[in-house]
Amino acid sequence: MARNNLIAWLLTGLVILIPTIGTAQADDIKTAMTALQAETGKLGAPKIQGKDLYFGDTKASSDVVAAVVKSKGGVATLFARIGDQYLRVATTVKKEDGSSAVGTALAANSPALAKLNRGEPYYGDATVFGRTYDAGYEPIKDAAGAVIGAYFVGAAK
Repeated sequence: MARNNLIAWLLTGLVILIPTIGTAQADDIKTAMTALQAETGKLGAPKIQGKDLYFGDTKASSDVVAAVVKSKGGVATLFARIGDQYLRVATTVKKEDGSSAVGTALAANSPALAKLNRGEPYYGDATVFGRTYDAGYEPIKDAAGAVIGAYFVGAAK
């Protein structure tokens, strides 16, 4: 009987612990997203010039995403919306061969794509270059409210 009580107690602890771990990871993603938005916000309002994403007079660069990743961990990307694609213009994400993913597009089958196109955030799983992440995508909007890009942060699963 004592053994059954011990097993029940352990299982109850696991049931309580598992959602806590998931919640902690989700909180980390939201914290990293807030940090990325704050860093770019310090530079000025977002805008597209040609195929480049700017914040104020500063062209988006990997320095901004690298600073957030250094302080918060994980990976981060800034996307510019060019036509119907979201292109990585600044990222810490690496392709399968280890090279930078700058210049690559958000996958057409990404669960975030439809939400971003509607101006909505996406939080959940994302597979990027063969790796699965707990991820967050938030639209970047210009002064008129049009979606001109996206923020991405992720933590490897």
